[in-house]
Amino acid sequence: MVSIKNSFLALILPIATSLCLSAHAAGAEKIKAIYSSYSVSYSLPWIARDAGLFRKYNIDADLIYIPSSAIATAALLSGEGDVALSGGVGFVRAFAQGATDLVFIGSFKNYLTFAVMGKPDLQKPEALKGKRVGVTRLGSNSHYFLLQLLRKLGLEPGRDVTILQIGSENEVFAGLANGAIDAGVVPPPLDARALAQGFRYVYAAFGPEQGIPYPAANIVTLRSILEKRPTIFPPFMRALAEASRILHTDREFSYKVFEKMFRVSDRKLLEHAYNAEIKVMERRFDIQPKGIQAVFEETAKTEPRAAKVNVMDMIDRRYLDEMDKSGFFNRVWAEK
Repeated sequence: MVSIKNSFLALILPIATSLCLSAHAAGAEKIKAIYSSYSVSYSLPWIARDAGLFRKYNIDADLIYIPSSAIATAALLSGEGDVALSGGVGFVRAFAQGATDLVFIGSFKNYLTFAVMGKPDLQKPEALKGKRVGVTRLGSNSHYFLLQLLRKLGLEPGRDVTILQIGSENEVFAGLANGAIDAGVVPPPLDARALAQGFRYVYAAFGPEQGIPYPAANIVTLRSILEKRPTIFPPFMRALAEASRILHTDREFSYKVFEKMFRVSDRKLLEHAYNAEIKVMERRFDIQPKGIQAVFEETAKTEPRAAKVNVMDMIDRRYLDEMDKSGFFNRVWAEK
């Protein structure tokens, strides 16, 4: 009888587990979340999924990778996503052009963390003159970063430096490795991989001391979605908030997530990526208007309407304020 009972349990338990998971998925709030980079700063939805936080808050999250904020903006506006975790430039430009339904509801990085990696003979930023430099997409974070650097150097994009849009960060790295470009803009840990292959740092910015405030990683949606789906964003934001605590306090778990995201198992590369970005990550998703304002000012050079926009019109802090006033943030960060 014992063997029959054990056999029965061995048969029924997987079925019961499957039914429970199906019941959860059926009753969960579905959300299509776009993310635009395979990097530490964009790891929060991956951490939330792997840590079971979406399940905890009864969310069925579909994570969709779309490189470049410009493409992510188009996807969000066309209904292909409910929320975007992406850089700010694409959303700001669209807002200035009349897409005022767009709104920032949180930010988890307000400074750029990139490196321009180049061939061994490119040891100074000034050496970029006359060279081909790869970015992911025009209108992406990496493109904005390069434009700011060239401006500091007095170099004219297109005339002094040829900017090529390559695709994903990994494709930029591949272009550098196979000689298709002279230099490439990459996030950690790809800079360390490039360094190990004999390339040089032409320029790097891994913190606010470099003075490039920018809405580098944000939570963006549409006001119309906030009105139509008022119940989905509070739990979604809370799941991300708990994921933020894990990112800052549990390196081992975070590294396991990075291994899957980056497809890299080298501990030194993972530590480099973590150390380069964690110091600029916003623990409580604070939105810094000065970074968004800087993008409006940049956009105004080619889109005059951007100069007339009040940056606060693009910010909605309701979920951040609620998590603060309710004590949720304090409870999350008090946990051990």
